[in-house]
Amino acid sequence: MARNTLSRSLHDVGLAAWFGGTLANAVALNPAAAQATASTDVGAVANTGWDRWTPVNAAAIGAHLAGSIGQLGGNKGRIAGQQGVGSMVVAKTALTAAALGVTAYSRALGKKVSQETQMPAASGTEPESGTPPEVAKAQKQLAALQWVVPALTGALVVVSSFAGEQQRATEQKKGILGRITP
Repeated sequence: MARNTLSRSLHDVGLAAWFGGTLANAVALNPAAAQATASTDVGAVANTGWDRWTPVNAAAIGAHLAGSIGQLGGNKGRIAGQQGVGSMVVAKTALTAAALGVTAYSRALGKKVSQETQMPAASGTEPESGTPPEVAKAQKQLAALQWVVPALTGALVVVSSFAGEQQRATEQKKGILGRITP
């Protein structure tokens, strides 16, 4: 079996940044924005942080996807020949698609929030009474979605760990034998 160090690194580092960055922003940035001196500065602080994170997140996602494609190519024999690997690939693909969809939708909501630079807000994801209604609605959705992306990407980390375990010689032998014996 050939080494796939570059694609594995892109896969893992990209996923780590996607997971870690979105989790850090949910845990720290959004609540910390509430510490701004005026409620009209809260949104500006959160928006600045998320706007700075967006290109890094896009690069992380791109690296993860490029690495994933490389991993698929490097493991095509195992995918076809080892029992359980194909279903793991389907699960990873579904989780990746879900994470991409939620990330894209969150970014669209974030753009709505980001357009209002001097709006009152309680935190990055909590509106105040003076928050424009469309922005308040987007913030309320983001309050939930900020946890969905790390949950999905965290699940991808777990499935990727499982995939690594499937590469052990004993697992390959068991998977290949399971494929050829009824």
